[in-house]
Amino acid sequence: MTIQQILIIGAGQCGGMAAAALRQRGYSGRILLVGRETHLPYERPPLSKSALTEATDSFGGLHKDDFYSQNDIELRLGTTVLALDPQARTASLSDGSQVHWDRCLFATGGQPRELEKFPAEQPNVHYLRTANDAMKLRNTLKNSEGRLLIIGAGFLGLEVASTARSMGIEVTQLESGQHLLKRALPTEISIWLEERARNFGVDLRLATGVLDENSSEPGLYHLSDGTDLRASAVLVAAGMRPETTMAKDIGLEMSADGGIAVDANCETSVPGIFAAGDCATQLVAHSGQPMRLESWQYANEQARIAAAAMVGEEDAPIPLPWFWSDQFGCNLQMLGLPEPDLTYVHRNINTSSEAPKWVSFGLRNNQIRHVVCANAGGELRPLKSLMELGVACSPEALADVNQPLRQLEKQYRAAIQPANSAL
Repeated sequence: MTIQQILIIGAGQCGGMAAAALRQRGYSGRILLVGRETHLPYERPPLSKSALTEATDSFGGLHKDDFYSQNDIELRLGTTVLALDPQARTASLSDGSQVHWDRCLFATGGQPRELEKFPAEQPNVHYLRTANDAMKLRNTLKNSEGRLLIIGAGFLGLEVASTARSMGIEVTQLESGQHLLKRALPTEISIWLEERARNFGVDLRLATGVLDENSSEPGLYHLSDGTDLRASAVLVAAGMRPETTMAKDIGLEMSADGGIAVDANCETSVPGIFAAGDCATQLVAHSGQPMRLESWQYANEQARIAAAAMVGEEDAPIPLPWFWSDQFGCNLQMLGLPEPDLTYVHRNINTSSEAPKWVSFGLRNNQIRHVVCANAGGELRPLKSLMELGVACSPEALADVNQPLRQLEKQYRAAIQPANSAL
C-alpha cells in the first residue's frame, strides 16, 4: 500500500517532531498536523520556568516559523478532530472539513488533573499545561501582591515554586505525601530536596491538603494541618491525565495506566493507527513493564519511531529513560527508573552548598539501575555505558569522589572485553 496521506492529531512537541521526522526520512506525501492550540508546535519544559519570567510569547518553538511551509507540512491550528473512522480512514475536523488518511498518529498529550475544590474557571485558580496557561500565570505572578499557593509538589509544581521564589513571590506548597517525588527519588534525595526548597524560602508542607475555602472570605483556605492560609492565587499541579477520549471512542486498546497501548513501533491495536508521547503506554525495555512516561525524551523518541513505522521502516529502539528538571539553583537529571528495593550509594552530597554537585546510584546486585544527579550531567555518559553493559560495580568505588567515573567506566569495559572476545 502506498502511503499518500498521514494525519497527526496533536500539534505539540511530539506531533511536530513526528512531522519533521517523516520529511527527514524522505516521505513526500501529504502530512496534516492538527492541533487545538493556536501556537506553532513548541516544547513544554520552559512553561514552568522562563515562560513565566520573560515578556515573550515565544515558548521554545520546535522549528523556525517557516519550517512547516518550506517542508510542505499542512498545519491546522486552533482545530480539533471531531470524529475518526478507522474503517473508512477519514476524519471530520472542527473547521467543517473531512480528510482521508492512510496512517494516523495520536499525539494528543494530556490534560491537567482538575480538582473539584479548584475549578479552572475561577479567576485566581491556575492549571499549567499550555502556552496560554503560562501567559495567564505569568501575568498573575508579575502583578501579585500576595502569596501563591501551590497544590502538589511534583516536578511541575516544584519548578513553578522555584521560579516564583526567584521573582520574590511568597510561596506555600502543599504535598499530600510524606516525601517529595516519592515515586521518582530515593528517600535520602527526597529529604535533600525538601531542605533545598525550604532554604529557598518555600513554605513546604508535607502530608497536608486543603480542606475548604472560607465561604465568607475568598482566598482564605483551611488546611488539614489545622492552620488557615491566605493566598491571592492558586496553582493546581496535581498531575496529568492522558488525552484518550477519541482513542476510546474508536475502540483502541487501553493500558491499565490510562494510556493508549502501543507496541514497539508505537502502533495501536488498530493497524494503521499509531500513538506517541504522553498519551501512549509502551513496554519499557529497562523495566520490562508497560509504562506511560511523561517526558521530553519520550515525546521525541516515540515520535521518531512512529514516523519510521508509518512509512514501513524501523528505527533504533528508545535508549535508557532520561529526565531532567531545573529547580532551586540545581539541574537535576535522572537516568533509568526507580525500582523497588534498590540500594543507593551517594557521591559527594552536600546539603549546604549553594551550587551542589553530587551523584546518587541505585544498585541491584551491584548493577546500576537508576542514577540521580545534581549539576553533574556530564557524568551521565560513562554511567549510561555502565548501565547498558550491565556490569557489577563496586559501591565503594562509585561513592569515592577520588575515582573519576570515566576512568571507572574504562576499567569495567576493559575487564569484560576479554570475556566477550573468548565467546
